[in-house]
Amino acid sequence: MIPNFVKHIGTKATQRNPFKLHKLESGPSTQVSVNRDDALHYYKQMYTIRRMETAAGNMYKEKIVRGFCHLYSGQEACAVGIKAALRPYDDVITAYRAHGWAHLMGVSHLGVLAELTGRQSGCARGKGGSMHMYTSHFYGGNGIVGAQVPLGVGLAFASKYMGTDGVSVALYGDGAANQGQIFEVYNIAKLLDLPCIFVCENNGYGMGTSVDRAAASTTYYTRGDYIPGIWVDGMDVLAMREATRYAVNHCSTGKGPIILEAFTYRYSGHSMSDPGTSYRTREEVQEVRQTRDPITSFKDKIISTELATAEELKLKVSAKCHRRGAQGQCLVPPLRSSRSVLSATAEELKTLEADIRKEVDEATKKAKADKEIGLDELTTDIYADPIEADIRGTTPWNRLPHKSLNLAVNL
Repeated sequence: MIPNFVKHIGTKATQRNPFKLHKLESGPSTQVSVNRDDALHYYKQMYTIRRMETAAGNMYKEKIVRGFCHLYSGQEACAVGIKAALRPYDDVITAYRAHGWAHLMGVSHLGVLAELTGRQSGCARGKGGSMHMYTSHFYGGNGIVGAQVPLGVGLAFASKYMGTDGVSVALYGDGAANQGQIFEVYNIAKLLDLPCIFVCENNGYGMGTSVDRAAASTTYYTRGDYIPGIWVDGMDVLAMREATRYAVNHCSTGKGPIILEAFTYRYSGHSMSDPGTSYRTREEVQEVRQTRDPITSFKDKIISTELATAEELKLKVSAKCHRRGAQGQCLVPPLRSSRSVLSATAEELKTLEADIRKEVDEATKKAKADKEIGLDELTTDIYADPIEADIRGTTPWNRLPHKSLNLAVNL
């Protein structure tokens, strides 16, 4: 069910179709190709998200991160694959597993981790926390289950109304998929042919309830009835990329909304307060890690797949080192055979992983040491002016002054 790389660009390959279609005569391309740079880029993004989530989980256990904390570990291919197919002006809105998405949309390692610790270097200056991170064209992180989906449809309405050609990606889980508001916005999105990509990340469990016990129908990509849908392997970053490319084209050409069901899995519990072991076995989680992990499986493909023909490799023989590290060491040695390409990629991945670990570890240290915002910012980033007087510690004759850090801008 998982598409393979096309080993040689321009060569046809026969593959099993990894997609299931609803109300579509044809679907995403099953001829999947990727170049070396893109493959390494996708791997870097997935590995970074996994490393950041590990850091977040550790800080939660240390009681440095407080409140709620929902991790995305296991679902990285969904976000990275979708982001790879989006244009700079497309919008994204998701639920409470927002750390990875915030980073993909432009928030730095420190911006995410410091937001988790409630420090001033956070992307919302520590006021939003785990579920409320924002940046340009990324509208959160939302703490109410399913409530972000109508907002995503609103973003699609804005794109169509303003003629921007942008699409809106509204992500939600299998638990939220049973809510009435989801079906309400299916209706309005189709009625107005809005450019909205509904993405149901089916990770198998809505909190502690499996999909089989919660839903009469678990084919979430058909739930829209009159809206076309696609089932895609959410553990395969390239499959997600191809499905999203198709969806973006569908929406951008005036065909209205579309639903993607990403079949994925979460390794952690619903949140850090849930060990995730009372409704599933440790053996189940371990089996997914060993057989379907989006990062290790993609790594194996990168290492084992030749991205050029033997003849092309002969033409590329060179005594020149293609890339050197900070100490002058050769990271990518001369191309002499297909074996050289594979071993070079393996070494490059090791270097890449080490660099990511270092970057995330440094950001984690800064997020722990950073300062919290001062009390003088208590009344910033709110709309009310004048501020209500019925606030503890204030009186009608000694109200808190409204404060603005920056002028509002239209993103």
